[in-house]
Amino acid sequence: MKATLRRASALGAAALLLSGLAACSSGNGASDSNWRTASSVEEGGGMDALIAAAKKEGKLNAIALPKDWANYGEVISTFERKYGVKVEVENPDASSQDEITAVSSRKGQERSPDVIDVGHDFDVAAAKQGLLAPYKVTSFGKIPDSQKDAAGLWYNDMGGYVSIGCDAGRVAKCPTKFSELLDPQYKGKVALTGNPAESASAFGSVFAAALANGGSFDNIQPGIDFFAKLKQAGNFNPVEATPATMEKGETPITVVWDYRNAAYSDELKAKGIEWKVAIPEDGVFAQYYSQAIVKWAPHPAAARLWQEFLYSPEGQNLWLKGYARPVLLPTMVADGTVDKSSLDRLPQVNEDKVSFPTEAQGQAAKTAVSNGWAKAVS
Repeated sequence: MKATLRRASALGAAALLLSGLAACSSGNGASDSNWRTASSVEEGGGMDALIAAAKKEGKLNAIALPKDWANYGEVISTFERKYGVKVEVENPDASSQDEITAVSSRKGQERSPDVIDVGHDFDVAAAKQGLLAPYKVTSFGKIPDSQKDAAGLWYNDMGGYVSIGCDAGRVAKCPTKFSELLDPQYKGKVALTGNPAESASAFGSVFAAALANGGSFDNIQPGIDFFAKLKQAGNFNPVEATPATMEKGETPITVVWDYRNAAYSDELKAKGIEWKVAIPEDGVFAQYYSQAIVKWAPHPAAARLWQEFLYSPEGQNLWLKGYARPVLLPTMVADGTVDKSSLDRLPQVNEDKVSFPTEAQGQAAKTAVSNGWAKAVS
């Protein structure tokens, strides 16, 4: 699937009237044209107007949101119940690149995604391609400047740390560091959750491996080389890891975000499998995913209401419940709106060691993986 923790003015009444005279038909109902161009809830007429317009549309087109990913199942059902808007998720296990492809190829189509949730570097690329609509959620000012586009084209939502998950019943000694993964006892056992050239989670794993092997934010090549060594040693497993492959024992060691492995641990425990999770000290790498509204979203009001919900304390706490670290977590801890029981369940890590690549570094690393992964590993 997908792997990034880092990174309106109000129109006068007359202007709103003029801009709203022409209504455009969208989705399951008509949507006032001001919501298609509104860059804030105030500019569109307020929250009550937004809710009414979204209910009229009645639908949100989403893509690549598995129900077991960062508690998205509960996020979606809560939104639907709260606002009466149906969320239809296409291809839940799609990669971030699949999302961008769907958006760019469906301009003007009713089946275009309304919103995307992709690895951070993918949203930056989408913004440069002119695929996104600017919109500043009500809590936009609380999102750190380094975690958002100044115009509101995208903003980071939630993320986590690269971790190593392990089936303690099938692996004699679960690894806790990248340096241990080359041990012959892990032959055919180490898997990722997709192709790093397309999957943000797998890309993050390569970045973490680079940091564990002498690389840096400016040099991801050691991470590619590390997985090439894993393949040469016979330890790399090309099967894309999923809960089903873990349950069957096909991918007993999986490198992916900590909130994914923590959720797998809960899911597999009910099936009698002890799934251990470790954040490797030799390759501490964290990143956020990012949210964005598609420029030609067929349900523009529902798309904006979705973002308002996700960046409310309720939405942020639902992600936290799924072990993901929401971008507004520091603010919520400070103002007392955080769900402390969910906060206390997070996998432990020394956050003093964490830093993030710049946009330029991320894009350069993405290019290096796109150009070098297939030759070195696939």
